[in-house]
Amino acid sequence: MARRFRNTYHQKVDGKGRVSVPATFRRVIEEGDPDWTDGQRPSFIIVAGLPTQKRLDCFTISAMEAIEDRILMMQPGSRERKLMELTYHSYSQEAQIDEDGRIVLPQSLRDKLALEPDEKARFMGRMDHFQIWKEDTFDAVFAETQDDLLADLGPDYDPRILLPTPRAAEGGL
Repeated sequence: MARRFRNTYHQKVDGKGRVSVPATFRRVIEEGDPDWTDGQRPSFIIVAGLPTQKRLDCFTISAMEAIEDRILMMQPGSRERKLMELTYHSYSQEAQIDEDGRIVLPQSLRDKLALEPDEKARFMGRMDHFQIWKEDTFDAVFAETQDDLLADLGPDYDPRILLPTPRAAEGGL
């Protein structure tokens, strides 16, 4: 089973747009880049998404290929397919991690996030991808959402009850 993106990191973005990708994220990116070999620069895809989105979604090469395969299954010319193509192709770009574990966020992506020089960005693991947010934007967007998600839950609430029950044939419990 492939590694997943986990945890949240707060990384400083310098005046040239350079930012360190967390080491655990780099391992997942390397594993998800079929062309990567030790000593090479691993690649991944940064999806800026639609103009209304206030984050960047980052996928391994393999994960993006899986998304593209699903897009190709959609009805050509349909509104839904056009939206997916726009989101995952027109508003995306390949990035490479340098030998120091950093990427350069182009000015257009820093502008999208409203990141200022020497400000911190939040790298959030989301299992099959990770997101990059401006700290203040994330706090504004998710403060209310988190409160809604946690409303009426007791201190001993176990979120695993939300998971589907595994089937015995799949090696479930």
